[in-house]
Amino acid sequence: MLLMAFQHVMVMYAGAVAIPLVLGAALGLSKSDIAFLINADLFACGIVTIIQALGIGPVGIRMPVMMGVTFTAIGPMIAIGSDPAAGLSGIFGATIAAGLFGLAISPLVGKLLRFFPPVVTGTEIVAVGLSLMSVAAAWSAGGFGNESFGDPLYLAIACAVLICILLIVRYTSGFVSNISVLVGLVFGFSVSAFAGLVSLEGIQDAPAFGFIMPFHFGLPTFHLWPIAAMCIVMLVTFVESTGMFIALGEIVEKPVDERTLTRGFRADAVGTVVGGVFNTFPYTSYAQNIGLVGITGVRSPWVCAMAGVILIVLGLFPKVAYFVASIPPCVLGGAGIVMFGMVTASGMKVLGRVDFSKAGNLYIVAISLAVGMLPVVSPQFFSKLPSALSPILESPILLTAIVATALNIFFNGVRKSEAAEVASESNEVSA
Repeated sequence: MLLMAFQHVMVMYAGAVAIPLVLGAALGLSKSDIAFLINADLFACGIVTIIQALGIGPVGIRMPVMMGVTFTAIGPMIAIGSDPAAGLSGIFGATIAAGLFGLAISPLVGKLLRFFPPVVTGTEIVAVGLSLMSVAAAWSAGGFGNESFGDPLYLAIACAVLICILLIVRYTSGFVSNISVLVGLVFGFSVSAFAGLVSLEGIQDAPAFGFIMPFHFGLPTFHLWPIAAMCIVMLVTFVESTGMFIALGEIVEKPVDERTLTRGFRADAVGTVVGGVFNTFPYTSYAQNIGLVGITGVRSPWVCAMAGVILIVLGLFPKVAYFVASIPPCVLGGAGIVMFGMVTASGMKVLGRVDFSKAGNLYIVAISLAVGMLPVVSPQFFSKLPSALSPILESPILLTAIVATALNIFFNGVRKSEAAEVASESNEVSA
């Protein structure tokens, strides 16, 4: 059981540490702050994984589920953190508020899903991947603010990491294939160290053990638009979790009904509150876990609960986080191209099942992506509008979601049968 638990940790570890690395680089945080965010993320991951896998009263789906920070929240969090009026405290405040919002509406989510048919969810997931490619590109060229931005050495290392991941996926299978991104990061780190690009400065001063204190960066602050943005992320998280829960239920032969879904949604929401308290971010049930469950045949939630314990232990050792925070941006760039590209491909897979013989669906996808990409292709496009709106207007993901939902209602209306369709199609996103 211990070996299986380690496998689950390895499969989701790269995703778990990726969000703090992305956010830290985008907001210009120090290595010590990024290291702390990594420790806090692993620590909170472990707590909420145990809650989801084993359950506490009406909270937790009680299946082999691993929890991690949702990639959907990256864009809004960068926008919130970049706003001087909000910053990190605004991210944590919005995260806590979104978790409480999710806890309150979790019984009603089945009815709200009708607003998220495949044409909306597919378009939104495509927007997630496309918007993050600018981050992957910046990493590959050496990172934000690097004086040697675009150095051929950086590009070569990013390319080497990408090729390494592709070779692993092509010529291996099972567990090794599932951790291809993690192996690629290790390979890239080794190459970068040989090239003299790795600095372990500060690791010797980091304590061997450090408890994750709540509100390490100060008390959270609460602002209207950041909260609204993160509440939308919470709704999207529920949509994605629906497909993941249904797929997992089929694998472990445990049918998922509305009551079970609600317990899972509550755990996602509670996990998001826990994340805000412990200086980290919104949590969701990780889809990477499905493939490993299918391969290993693990059906016991205790395996994932044990994996949660391992994550908590890892989060208590700051030196490990400093080491991870020392990964050069160009290494992350090669992995980011794969991760963010796969997100885009998943969205296209969902859109492949949309009936495009209806002209309205074409307009939904076209206009939603066009509006959503405006802050990417022209960062100053909304600069003259009130700064309070920036968390929404500067987030391609939320812009796309809002426009796609509104256009879908305009062209297609709202049909009760769409809820079941969303649950089925969300499985494609989670796969």
